[in-house]
Amino acid sequence: MKSWFVASGPNSTTLELRDIAVPEPKAGELLVKMRAAGLNRGEFIAGHGLSGAGAKPGGIEGSGEVVKAGEGVTAFKPGDRVMGRAAGAYAEYAVFRADYALPAPAALGWEEAAGAGIAYLTAYDMLWPGGELKSNEWLLVAGASAGVGVASMQLGKLIGARVIGTSGSAGKLKKLAALGLDLGLQNRNGGFEKAVMEATGGKGVDLVVNNVGGTVFDECIRSLAYRGRLATVGYVDGVVTAQLDILALHSKRLKVFGVSNKLRSAPEVAEGVRGFTRDVLPAFAGGHLKPVIDKVFAFPELPQAKAHMESNAHLGKIILRA
Repeated sequence: MKSWFVASGPNSTTLELRDIAVPEPKAGELLVKMRAAGLNRGEFIAGHGLSGAGAKPGGIEGSGEVVKAGEGVTAFKPGDRVMGRAAGAYAEYAVFRADYALPAPAALGWEEAAGAGIAYLTAYDMLWPGGELKSNEWLLVAGASAGVGVASMQLGKLIGARVIGTSGSAGKLKKLAALGLDLGLQNRNGGFEKAVMEATGGKGVDLVVNNVGGTVFDECIRSLAYRGRLATVGYVDGVVTAQLDILALHSKRLKVFGVSNKLRSAPEVAEGVRGFTRDVLPAFAGGHLKPVIDKVFAFPELPQAKAHMESNAHLGKIILRA
């Protein structure tokens, strides 16, 4: 079968299309005929991408049909539509852990299902168990036009929160407003604190999703309300250090946490999938929530899809059609 391999070096990330054997599912796994896969920025960050050292099968999420279930799998059977985390998703066939897989609702097409995994699971982690966001609270999404940013905005509105989003593009903010964004602020690397405080009547926001990085970390802290929470998830600015105002942390009883799956155990990830299945999947199945798809590329066009992601021109998910 054809499979794209990703190699992350110190200064660049390279792609190579290879012919490899179709994998065999082990106990607790599913072999899936891939229909589409979602791109994730972390895979393509030179030096510390999700692909790790050396060339490895690329792609960490997608959608498709179960071909074979490994020993002990009872939740899925051949022919079932699935989506979510996968190993080597940029391929004709890929392996899913059965406890990471989600049933792909009929309401979602293959491309939409491929974009309903990582970004929305990450946003869920920040807004539900991490940020404990509630209806009528204020959510600030710094970097709202990226995949995780759009998912955070959509899930915030699903909860019933009021959402402020920042982006360097007025055009993207206009599109986000059509999706429910309450207030869009055209700020690429900071300068939003005053407008946030004015919008919230001087109170500040209850939860911040920092998808930008270190350049806005201090301003995110200053924008928080009493007992506010700050989730750090990305660093598209490339800045991974920041100064922390300990006085604000102390006096406002703030909660600061990071979101990453790199060190999470398999049971922890599976627990998050179960929570997502309970709290978010019904909204996808009922047609109340749709992944935002920016652009779909054909399978041979992964290099072009990667270049499109690195241009920062997209809004929402970039999809590779299998």
